[in-house]
Amino acid sequence: MSAAPIAIEVPLPRNYRVAETLEFHQRDREEVAERVVGRVLHKALLWRQHPACLTVQFRARHAAVTLAIDGRARADDTVAVKHLARHMLGLTQPVAAFERAFRHHPILGGLVLRHSGLRVPLVATPFEALTWAVTCQQISMRAAVAMRRKLIRQAGRLHSSGLICYPDAAGVAALDESRLRAVGYSASKAQTLVSLARSVCSGEIPLERWMSTLPIEEMREKLLSMRGIGPWTVDYALMRGFGWLDGSLHGDMVVRRQLQQVLGLPEQPSVEETRAWLVPFSPWRALVAFHLWATKAK
Repeated sequence: MSAAPIAIEVPLPRNYRVAETLEFHQRDREEVAERVVGRVLHKALLWRQHPACLTVQFRARHAAVTLAIDGRARADDTVAVKHLARHMLGLTQPVAAFERAFRHHPILGGLVLRHSGLRVPLVATPFEALTWAVTCQQISMRAAVAMRRKLIRQAGRLHSSGLICYPDAAGVAALDESRLRAVGYSASKAQTLVSLARSVCSGEIPLERWMSTLPIEEMREKLLSMRGIGPWTVDYALMRGFGWLDGSLHGDMVVRRQLQQVLGLPEQPSVEETRAWLVPFSPWRALVAFHLWATKAK
């Protein structure tokens, strides 16, 4: 039994950049789990174990948000939907404070001015962020999106809209590693994904508690202890899943390539040189990296 859709409105700042949010959710042109039509985003996700579809319609100064659940709604769902929408749209990120701090910086100031209002679009859950970060490791975006699509089809659940919900930890934990190998994951990535999912299911990796308290050092230590998860994976997942903006993405090839252009260097800076350049921008290093990515997109 489907409940009546939950409907809310979320105010948007004057300089909210709709294009970056829609572009992020248009990674998969086959639209298995997300669909973008004009200025409307449809995102299938699991909501309290039920398939659901989050729809975000961007208007002039607000987003009209609905959640259609294939199941019963709860009394507190309206508040939770508003929290999810603000999270995914990057509205909890202190972007104005970042821009005030660096708008006169001799190098970064130009990017801040050009990308005013830039926020990091987030995924619906920390588990999605972690598994997406593992999937992305050392392969092209096109290959990563194709593998993600196959993972969703393998372990996701169908919503009545026709979109397939990104799988939760239980869905991935139930997979045999050979099934992940069959859709293109390497043996090491397949092992990491299944191990990660089972650790979440057992409570060894307490994503819900982490989401509410953000114990960054504990999170980093625990995740880095897992085979197949390195610093880039952790920093990227903490950015996309938790909205933590101080991950030093100095190992990212695009960040290093764009930093070379911004600084006018004859050669790409090394990983260590990039790390050192980002240090003064703490606690905003991941947001600085996102500005560099945005430069590439232009």
